[in-house]
Amino acid sequence: MSEEMRTPNQGQHLGDAVKGDFATILVGLGTMLDGALTPLSKVVASALDSMTVVAHQILDGINNSAAGNRRQ
Repeated sequence: MSEEMRTPNQGQHLGDAVKGDFATILVGLGTMLDGALTPLSKVVASALDSMTVVAHQILDGINNSAAGNRRQ
């Protein structure tokens, strides 16, 4: 009984346990990053779409102003 308490990972080397824990940490970290970056990427995409619309409106305004000045 005391032998079981001293070696909880029977048949498993300490290095294997550390590798398993490290892999679990990496998977958890990847999941956290994915969860954080997905909404952020949606915000960035939405901001870029808005900037595209505004830039298009500005260029249309400049084009219309230039075309109006050429006619006069």
